[in-house]
Amino acid sequence: MNPIVKLVAQRVALSLLLLLLISMLIFAGTMILPGDVAQSILGQSATPEALANLRAELGLNEPPVTRYFQWLFGAIQGDLGTALTSGQDITTAIGSRLSNTLFLAFWAALVAVPLAIFLGLLAVRYKDRWPDKLISAVTLASISIPEFLIGYVLMYLIAVKLRWFPSVAMINDSMSLWQKLNSIALPVAVLTLVVLAHMMRMTRAAILNVMQSAYIETAELKGLSSFKIIWRHAFPNSISPIVNVVMLNLAYLVVGVVVIEVVFVYPGMGQYLVDHVSKRDVPVVQACGLIFAAVYIGLNMIADIVSILSNPRLRHPK
Repeated sequence: MNPIVKLVAQRVALSLLLLLLISMLIFAGTMILPGDVAQSILGQSATPEALANLRAELGLNEPPVTRYFQWLFGAIQGDLGTALTSGQDITTAIGSRLSNTLFLAFWAALVAVPLAIFLGLLAVRYKDRWPDKLISAVTLASISIPEFLIGYVLMYLIAVKLRWFPSVAMINDSMSLWQKLNSIALPVAVLTLVVLAHMMRMTRAAILNVMQSAYIETAELKGLSSFKIIWRHAFPNSISPIVNVVMLNLAYLVVGVVVIEVVFVYPGMGQYLVDHVSKRDVPVVQACGLIFAAVYIGLNMIADIVSILSNPRLRHPK
């Protein structure tokens, strides 16, 4: 078998196995939460008969293993169950929420990824000089500050004082693209600041590692300019680690937006999850956890596959 095909198949199989194990952890974690689901739905004044009937209706009396496989097979078929608090189909409710989260993550990535690569190239070009030190200091400071604090500071300065953008990031289908972008400008800025430092520093480190190679010295002896050496020779050969860190941060943009969505009251998956955690709506929490896990594992799998495909030793085996 071709080594590339074999490695890709191994990565896909490992990702599916990992997702299966995480689904077990999610289900087990929600099952051991304190409290009684039936009691939280009916209230403290519910009679024992009403509680028993509701537990039977929800299938809470069945063995945990049976309930797990029913939930898992339903999720595989696209049936994530019904919300206990509202009776709404979870798949339908999550559809619009997930699209909103992906919309926010897409625009944050569209800003953060090119900017991080550009700053990484600039830092390499002016290594150990003031542009490199300034970029490193600013990005390191941004990653050291909690994201919710960055969000509140930007909200106060830009939304309250300057009134450039709204402080609440509410979007709906009736809004135009420009109105949506105006509404999500602040959360996009916060997410960009949060993921920018890691991607920039990894880009800088990867390119500097390649710059130690013999062929780079040959290019310098030929009289090529520093920027041309970095852009045409060093950067293409450092794509693999850069892609890995970009994919990891893209996964964070989708999975780690919970805090940002709560801060800016954004109608995405994170806000939906937090709302139902407080209500102890177990099926919703399980569904959101499984989707977040699938997105994170999927993007990491893509990063691994891209790294495999970008390896010339595997593309051109002897």
